Amino acid sequence: MRRMSLIAVTGFVAAGLTLSACGSNSLSGSPGAGNTPAGTSAGGGVDQALAAKVPAKIKSAGKIVIGTDPTYAPNEMLAGDGKTVEGFDVDVFNAVAAKLGLKTEWVPAGFDSIILGVTGGKYDVGVSSFTINPDRKKQVNMVSYYKAGTQWVVAKGNPKGINIDDACGKNIGAQKGTVQLDDLTARSKKCTDAGKPAINQIVQEGQDQVTADVVSGKTDAMLADSPVGLYAVKQTGQLDALGDIYDSAPYGYVVPKDQTDFANLLVEALKATQKDGSYEAALKKYSVEAGAISDFALNP
Repeated sequence: MRRMSLIAVTGFVAAGLTLSACGSNSLSGSPGAGNTPAGTSAGGGVDQALAAKVPAKIKSAGKIVIGTDPTYAPNEMLAGDGKTVEGFDVDVFNAVAAKLGLKTEWVPAGFDSIILGVTGGKYDVGVSSFTINPDRKKQVNMVSYYKAGTQWVVAKGNPKGINIDDACGKNIGAQKGTVQLDDLTARSKKCTDAGKPAINQIVQEGQDQVTADVVSGKTDAMLADSPVGLYAVKQTGQLDALGDIYDSAPYGYVVPKDQTDFANLLVEALKATQKDGSYEAALKKYSVEAGAISDFALNP
């Protein structure tokens, strides 16, 4: 599933809805500056038993290289400096890495390129609000750590009168490579099968662009992950949530298919962060604790 920080949102409004530093220029592929050293308070210290199980290649490097799309606030986003990657996904995984005695190197990337980057060895892990689904599990291992659903968002007051169950002929936005885009495509097919106009799908590379399109009126509505959609509503003051959250499913860390032992180690590290309170603290910091889970698992 898929991502706009308060800075980005207010930038759209104050600057005539032009893209801020959180737009495409920020996705340069350079490492994020928010790298966390091992053993910091992010994870309450190293768990030596878990650290001993870290794969040799990663242990030798002393860090986990993570592919992420930082356009999905409050999950993963760029800080005010336009470089540091932050968000609840970042805080949780930094705590996980700290348990393993490892640093983290966050590398911004286009969302739909991250899984390929993991399978090709560019990243050790993908952490970017990936919904766990059968198609993704065929390609990679996925470790569950949070649960979210889909939320529709419209301009305040729903001036276009959008009906979730009949958006035929409307301009609806979604981010490229997301389950929301799949949802939108299926809904559009229902429209055309019924002899109605197709949904005009406005697809953007970054969720910040998708959100800006609704604020500017380019689109009539958007679909996004529930924490992201609700965060945009809260921060902009110009949007409303439409309807209920649906299709709730777990997010998963993306790990190479041949790294099952490492994936299981991440499950154990998540349990350790839950035990010491750092998991819950990361979620509360961004007011997203409603999606907390306790049944962390490999390929649930």
